[in-house]
Amino acid sequence: MSKRPEEWFRQADYDLKTAQVLYENARYIHAVFMCHLCIEKALKGLYYKKLDTMPPRSHNLIFLSERIGLEVPATLSDWFFNLNRLSVLTRYPDDLHEMAGSYSKDLVREMLEKTGEALQWLKTEL
Repeated sequence: MSKRPEEWFRQADYDLKTAQVLYENARYIHAVFMCHLCIEKALKGLYYKKLDTMPPRSHNLIFLSERIGLEVPATLSDWFFNLNRLSVLTRYPDDLHEMAGSYSKDLVREMLEKTGEALQWLKTEL
């Protein structure tokens, strides 16, 4: 799979819009999952751009950020860590019903807003 950085970012935009649609339809777990996927793809686009090689098959946002040498702003640092942690939980929930109850509309709206902010910042790093 050889994607140019622009394609990675195009897909990140698409995934953020998908997260919004899921949010609007109260599919909160998957909205969070798509937020993670959005940032993961943006990081992979930067990885390709900065290192001139295909990014590794990793879902770990912290690992990708460190490999690129990104200095994540303080306003996003804890959020990156939290989103990274949530990825596994939303990907493979132990109990779907229980997990669904732990994602409120307000929490997921905040995740969407931060994802948009992070994506805009990552675009400036291109």
